[in-house]
Amino acid sequence: MGNISFEELKSYYQGKRVLVTGHTGFKGSWLCRVLTLAGAQVTGYALEAPPKPAIFRQAGLGETMESVIGDVRSLKDLQAVFKQCKPQVVFHLAAQPIVRESYENPVYTYETNVMGTVNVLECARRQGSVCSLVNVTTDKVYENREWEYGYRESDPLDGYDPYSNSKSCSELVTHSYRKSFFSDGGCAISTCRAGNVIGGGDFARDRIIPDCVRAMMEGKEIILRNPYSTRPYQHVLEPLAVYLAIAMGQDKEPGLSGCYNVGPDDCDCVTTGELADLFCRYWGQGARWESRHDGGPHEANFLKLDCSKVKARLEWRPRYHVADAVEKTVEWFKAWMAGEEMRQVTDRQIMEFFAR
Repeated sequence: MGNISFEELKSYYQGKRVLVTGHTGFKGSWLCRVLTLAGAQVTGYALEAPPKPAIFRQAGLGETMESVIGDVRSLKDLQAVFKQCKPQVVFHLAAQPIVRESYENPVYTYETNVMGTVNVLECARRQGSVCSLVNVTTDKVYENREWEYGYRESDPLDGYDPYSNSKSCSELVTHSYRKSFFSDGGCAISTCRAGNVIGGGDFARDRIIPDCVRAMMEGKEIILRNPYSTRPYQHVLEPLAVYLAIAMGQDKEPGLSGCYNVGPDDCDCVTTGELADLFCRYWGQGARWESRHDGGPHEANFLKLDCSKVKARLEWRPRYHVADAVEKTVEWFKAWMAGEEMRQVTDRQIMEFFAR
C-alpha cells in the first residue's frame, strides 16, 4: 500500500459517511479536518470542547461538519447518533487520555475508556452499516518492564496506571467483540497503539509541548518533571494517516484487520529533555528549561514501540523526523499567537504533510 497520498484518501473517503468519536479533542480535530478535506460526510460525537483554547474552536471546525455533543458512556445517546448518520467507517478516539487525571478520577477513566469502547462496538453491531472500524488506544497498553527494545503487538497487555490499564482493557474488549460478533467479515476491525503525539492545537495539561507553550506565553522558564524519560514522539498527522490507511485497507482486504503499533523510528525516540531542547531551538527568544520533579504519580521512564508489522503490511514509513514534528508544532502555535486564521494554517500543514 505504501504511504497513503491525499488523492488516494479522496478516492476512498469522498462521499463516505464517517463517524469520529472524540472529535473535539486534539487528535480527533485533526482527523476530522483531514476527512472533511478528503470529501467525507463527517459526524463527530464527543463532549463539548473545553472553554480554554482548543484546536476544534481555534480552527472553527464545528462549522465544517456535523458535531454532536454527548458522552460516549451513554449507549442510548450513541445509538441515536449511529441510527441518524448510519456510518460506514468509524474511528473511535473518545477517551480520558491523561495519566495524571486517571489517578485523580479512576472510575471516570475506566467508565469512559472501557465502557465507551463497549458502547461504540455494540452500536456498530446493532446498526449494521459499518464496514470498517478503528479503535485508537495507546503505546502504554503493554506491561512495561523498561526494556530497551520496542514492544511488539504480541507482547502482554497490562498498563500500569488507570489510564494505561483502561486502554489495555479497551484492546481486550475489541478483540472479544471481533471474535464474538464480527467474525463473518461484515465489519473489519483494528486497534492502533500510537506513540506520543505532538502538534499544533494541543492545549492539554500535563503534556510536554502544551506546557512549553504555556511557559512561553507567560514569559516563564519551562519546567520538566522528568527530562530523562524516553518516549516515541511523532507528529499528530503520522498516526492519523495510518488510521485512515488501515480503515481503507481493511475494508477492501479484511485480512489486514488486527492490532498495530504506530510510532516513529528508533532515531526519533528521544528523552523529554531532548524534545524540550528542540522546542527551545525552534521557538527561540531565549527559551530554556530546567528540571524540577514535583513528586507526581508513577509514569514509565522508558517506552519504545516495534512498528515492523505496520511497516511490512502497509509498507508505511514515517514522513517526519522528531525535529520536523517540533518545527511544525512551533509554527502552528506561533501562527495562533500572531492571530492568523487557524483553519487555513491547519489545512496548509495537512497538505504539506501528505505531499511529503
